[in-house]
Amino acid sequence: MKNAIYILLVIVLASCSTSKNIPEGRYLLDKYTIKSDNKKIDVAYLEDYVRQTPNSSLPLLGKVRLKIYNMAGQDTSKWLTRVVRKLGKEPVLYSASQTNISANQIQKELSNQGYLNAQVDTLLRTKDKKIEVTYQIQSGTPYTIRKYEYTIDNQGLARILNRTKRISQVKTGELFDQELLETERERQSNILRNVGYESFSKENLYFRADTTLNSHQVDLFLTLRETPDSLAFSRFKFRNITILSGYDVTNNENDKYFANPDTIITDGITIVRGSNNFLRTSTLLRNNYIRPDKYYSDYAGSRTFSAFNGIGIIRQTNINYTEVPTSDSIQFIDARITLAPGNIHWFQAGLEGTNSAGDIGVAPSVAYQHRNLFNGAEIFTVKLRGAYEFITGTDNTDLLGQNYYEYGIETSLSFPQFLFPWLKKSWREQPSASTQFSVGLTNQHRPEYTRQFFNGKITYRWSSSRNRLNHTINLIDINYIRMPWTSTAFNNYLTTDILKETYKDQLIARTGYNITFTKSSGFRFPKNSYTIRASVETAGWLPSLVATMNGATKNNEGQKEIVGVAYADYIKGTFSFSHTRTFDRKQSFAYNVALGVANPYGNSNILPYEQRFFSGGANSVRGWSTRTLGPGIYNDTASFINQAGDIKLDLNIEYRYKMTSLFEIAGFVDAGNIWTIKNYEGQKGGLFKFNEFYKEIAASYGAGLRVDLGFLLLRLDTGMKAYDPARDEGDRFIMFKPRLRNMAWHFAIGYPF
Repeated sequence: MKNAIYILLVIVLASCSTSKNIPEGRYLLDKYTIKSDNKKIDVAYLEDYVRQTPNSSLPLLGKVRLKIYNMAGQDTSKWLTRVVRKLGKEPVLYSASQTNISANQIQKELSNQGYLNAQVDTLLRTKDKKIEVTYQIQSGTPYTIRKYEYTIDNQGLARILNRTKRISQVKTGELFDQELLETERERQSNILRNVGYESFSKENLYFRADTTLNSHQVDLFLTLRETPDSLAFSRFKFRNITILSGYDVTNNENDKYFANPDTIITDGITIVRGSNNFLRTSTLLRNNYIRPDKYYSDYAGSRTFSAFNGIGIIRQTNINYTEVPTSDSIQFIDARITLAPGNIHWFQAGLEGTNSAGDIGVAPSVAYQHRNLFNGAEIFTVKLRGAYEFITGTDNTDLLGQNYYEYGIETSLSFPQFLFPWLKKSWREQPSASTQFSVGLTNQHRPEYTRQFFNGKITYRWSSSRNRLNHTINLIDINYIRMPWTSTAFNNYLTTDILKETYKDQLIARTGYNITFTKSSGFRFPKNSYTIRASVETAGWLPSLVATMNGATKNNEGQKEIVGVAYADYIKGTFSFSHTRTFDRKQSFAYNVALGVANPYGNSNILPYEQRFFSGGANSVRGWSTRTLGPGIYNDTASFINQAGDIKLDLNIEYRYKMTSLFEIAGFVDAGNIWTIKNYEGQKGGLFKFNEFYKEIAASYGAGLRVDLGFLLLRLDTGMKAYDPARDEGDRFIMFKPRLRNMAWHFAIGYPF
C-alpha cells in the first residue's frame, strides 16, 4: 500500500503542468543553454554569469517545487493555498532585460579571458507559454601574449622579481587573460612581502598592455604604480620579538597570573609568562619563525600562526606588528605574539550501536585527555572502551542465549617534537613533528573462546614541502595475541591452516613507513588534484635478533618462539594513485589505482589475519560487501576469514555531478580482486597466476548520492556486480542480469578516493 502511494505521487508530479497559471503575454523560463563556436571556451564556467535561471529540476520528477506551487491554486485567501505555495516555488518568468544583462556579462568575461572581439547573441524558442534561451557565442580570434617584460625603475625590487620570472604563469603564447594577470600581480606582491617589503601590496603593480600590433597579439609590461606611501617600497627587518605566553585578553584572571610576570630574553626573543607557567621556553622557541634581524616575511608569520594554533592547549593566537620607521634605508618592525590558553582537561563519552553478522550490540566508551602534561604541549590520553553483542545469527544451539563482550584500555603520550637520539636540532624541533608512545590491552570473551590483545607502539609523524608531504614512521609496533581458552567445539572447527593461524597465540613486531603526497593545480577550470600514498613495513626483525642472541626454541610446526610464542615474519608494501580532474563547477572525473603485496617468509607460512588484504566495500569494488570478494575465483562464503589474501588490486573510475551546493550524484565503475601468494588449504582458486589473474578481476558498476555539508561529506553508494569471477567460467558476465543478491549498499563518510 505504501509503495503504491509513492508510485502514485511520482505519477502525479510527473504529469503536472509547469506552465499553468502563467499570465497572458508572459513566458515561463523553461531552459537556457550556452553554446560556443570555440571548443576551448568552457561554457559551463560561464553559467555563473547568467542572471536569470529556470526553476530547479529533479531527475524524472522535473520541476517539483514549481508543480507544487501550481497545485495550490490561485485563491490566496485560503490558508491551505498559502501553506502549499510556501512549500513550492513560484515560476521564473522570462525577462528580456535580465537576458540582455546576462549576454553582456558573458561577453565581458570572454573579453577578460582574451576574446576581445567575442559576440554573444540570444536565440529564443517559445512553445506553450514556455521559452528556451540560447546564448550563442562567436568567439572571434583571441588575443595572445607576444612579449612580457618588467619596466620597474626601483633597482632593488627589479632585481628580486627578475630572479623569479621563470616560474611565472604569464608566458609567450598564452591567452591575454585578466584573471591570469591578477594571479601574477598577487604572486609578485607575495614574493616581495616575504623578503622584507611589509607595506607592499598588489595594488602597487599594474600591467601596461599594447594591443596596437594589428595581429591579435599583446605586449605586456609590468610597472610600479606611484604611491604617496613613502614606506611602500621600503624593506623591513624584524627588531623586537615578544611572546606573551598564557595571556588571554578576554580573561580577568590575567591580573592575577601576570601581576608579577616572569620575563626572560633568549635567542634575542623576549618571553613573558605569568604564574600559570603556561608553556616551556623550548616549546615557544620551536614554534616561532619570526626572528630578530631577519627580513619581514608573511610566510614566517603565517607559519608561526599555524604552528601555535596546531597546539591543542592554545585556544587563540594573535600576532601584532608595529612599524618603527627610521631615517636609514632599512626600516624595522616589532612583533608581539599573544598565546591564549585553552582547557587543559578534556573529557568525552560515547555510545555506538553495532551490527556484526546480524548480532546487535552496543559499544560505550569514555576518554580523558590532558593537553599540557609537562608544560610543553604534551598530550596524555586514556580511553576505556567496552562492547556487548547479543548473539542471534547462529545455527549452533549451544550458543543460543549466550552473548559476546569485550573491554579494553588505550593510553598514549604524544610529544610535539622528535624524541630520538643523535638527531640534529633543526630536525628534532621542527613544529610539524610529533612522537607518540601508546599501549593498549583488549579482552574478548565469546562462548567459543577468550582472546586477549596487547599492543605497544612508538610513532613519529612530520610534514614537509609546505605540508604537501606527510610522513609516518612506526618505529616499533608490537602486537601480542593470546588465546587463553577455547572450547572443544571451536577447536574442532579449526580445520584449515588459515583458521589455525588466525586463532593462535602469536607475536607481531613490525616497523613501517607511510608517505602521502597531495598536489593541486589550475587557477581556473579544469583543475587537477592528485594524491599518492605508499607504505612499506616489515615484521620479525626484532624477534629474530633476540632469538639469534639468546637462542630460541621451536614449536611442533618448526617455528621459532620467544617466551613460548611464535613470532611473525613478513614484508608488505602498498601503493595508490588518485587523480581528480574538475572540469567546471559542477562536473568532475576521478580515478584510482591501488596495489598491495605482502609476503610471509622465515618463521611464517601465512600472514597474520590482521595484515592480510580484503576486497569489496565502500572504498574498493562496490558491487560486493566488505570482505566478500575473492581471493581469485574462491566462492565459498561460509567463513569471511577465508576471504583474505596477500595481493590486492583496485581500479576505480567515478564521474561526479553537483546538482546543488548540497547534493551530488555520481556514477562509477570498479574493478579488482585479491589473491594469495601460496596455495593455501581452504582457499581453493585463490592462488595468483600471471597467465590467469586477468580473468579473475571482478567488475561492478553503480551510482551514488552524496550530501556535502561543507565540513563533512556523507556518501551512499549502491553497486551492481557486472563480472563475478566466483561463478562458473561461462557464466561470469552478469551485467545484464540484475538481481538484488548482486547488489551491495554502502554508507560512508568522505569520497572513496
